Amino acid sequence: MRSRYLATLVLALTIVTAPVLARAETPLTVGKSIASASVMLPVNLGVEFGIFKKHELDVKVVDFTGGSKLIQAMVAGSVDIGIATGTGMAFTAKGAPILAVCEYEAKMFPTGIAVPWDSPVHTLDGLRGKRIGVSSPGSFTDWVATHLANQRGWGPNGITKVAVGNDLASGVAGFRTHAIDADIFSTAEIFEMEQKQEGRLLADVADFTGNLAAGAIFATKEAMANRPNAIRAFLVGWLETIDFMRQHKGEAVDAESKLTGLSPSVMARDYDLITPSFNTGCTFDAESLANLKQTLVEQNLLSDTADISTLYTDAFMPK
Repeated sequence: MRSRYLATLVLALTIVTAPVLARAETPLTVGKSIASASVMLPVNLGVEFGIFKKHELDVKVVDFTGGSKLIQAMVAGSVDIGIATGTGMAFTAKGAPILAVCEYEAKMFPTGIAVPWDSPVHTLDGLRGKRIGVSSPGSFTDWVATHLANQRGWGPNGITKVAVGNDLASGVAGFRTHAIDADIFSTAEIFEMEQKQEGRLLADVADFTGNLAAGAIFATKEAMANRPNAIRAFLVGWLETIDFMRQHKGEAVDAESKLTGLSPSVMARDYDLITPSFNTGCTFDAESLANLKQTLVEQNLLSDTADISTLYTDAFMPK
């Protein structure tokens, strides 16, 4: 009897003291098309504050110097999820095995056109015939420059696009050497230039684009087929991170300042501009879809009768 009691006691202690096996976290490699863009930083904050880990995801963040390079990495299979802009649907239209899965920002508030501090240009019309810096051919900034020229009726030679990369130092160097007359930056970078009197904001891109799914999340078809729950969990974590940022401005600004190398005062100013415009869900709005379709038609990537719904999916949106 005593031996049976001892055996039962040992078994009970073994159960109590046995280590609890944690569920394995699903690895996801997430790329950002612009390292310092405020609208893309929630993925970094979600990692730093443990929000994605709470959803059993092991997220690795990789930065790229332009949307085209991010999409190339997704096509190659080295990136599962891409944080970019809605204009990335152009690559899907070209045959890239990716789909947009979330629109988290409609307007282009986080992006602006800057000119040198002492530039004689004070209106968008003053850019006609000028050299505008873009990150790379086929990138979002490349599209912005082209769209501006088309909208103003300047024709194909109305501006000259110069590929300078998308880091702040390259743009400032272009200003100093007069290699470019304007460049397209994140608003945070422009605010930083203004503090140093290196450049100034000429116009917000939202002024001439309207809604365009400024912030969009893409997923590879491989990840959607083989890790659908991870995609859903990522979107839930993303939205939770944005909610956290809204409730904890100080922590968010400090984290963003460390990530970008920009001053807390600059990031606080940018926070006040960007954070209120984040979507509370992932739904693509009708205006963004209509404008995106028109853009792709203008680029001869879609026909007028094409169905733009083939370029995105709502199958992974949080319920």
